[in-house]
Amino acid sequence: QVQLVESGGGLVQAGGSLRLSCAVSGRTSGSYGMAWFRQAPGKEREFVSTISWSGGSTYYADSMKGRVTISRDNAKNTVYLQMNGLKPEDTAVYYCAAGSTIPVMKASLVNYWGQGTQVTVSS
Repeated sequence: QVQLVESGGGLVQAGGSLRLSCAVSGRTSGSYGMAWFRQAPGKEREFVSTISWSGGSTYYADSMKGRVTISRDNAKNTVYLQMNGLKPEDTAVYYCAAGSTIPVMKASLVNYWGQGTQVTVSS
């Protein structure tokens, strides 16, 4: 089992920044790809970004390219999502995810989910 705990969400004004963190624990010896997804009210959960086990490969949703950066620190078992230039439409619950099929770009490929952290962007 792998446990994922997100933090760093909150309320921010449009144009602001947030850095989300995901603490990974449990059976982390596996080479999991890590990802962030988000889900807005009334909408399906959607892919935001993913990073390979080594951190050498990253992918971003078109809607987030240029505004977010995913990174991981395997020594600290932590994955980060730096978000800049936030817009009201970025308001959602952001979920950390781990998957053994890389890249983790679909919810169906996720083996483990975190509980989510709320990001609210005011206009």
